[in-house]
Amino acid sequence: MKALRSLPWLAALVAVLSGCHPFRHFTYACHKPQVYMRATSIPSLKIPTGLDPPDTTNALHLPPLTEPAPPARTGRQPCLDEPPSFKVAKPPQA
Repeated sequence: MKALRSLPWLAALVAVLSGCHPFRHFTYACHKPQVYMRATSIPSLKIPTGLDPPDTTNALHLPPLTEPAPPARTGRQPCLDEPPSFKVAKPPQA
């Protein structure tokens, strides 16, 4: 009977802690290989003779990547999609 009374408290605790992710600072998912990194390009569409090609006037054209890759992030650095810490360095005393 005592276990049944503590069940709502346990459920509330699990619900609260599930949103916090307390171990976020120890492992970053962005440092692991991501699914999109395995993406490849496919050849353009070949239209059989006798058929009309699709209208591609509004197609998305991606420009070639000419910028260098950003430096690799280490395991202790936060992911780029996370906000920076709000600790502001104090200016030196004059």
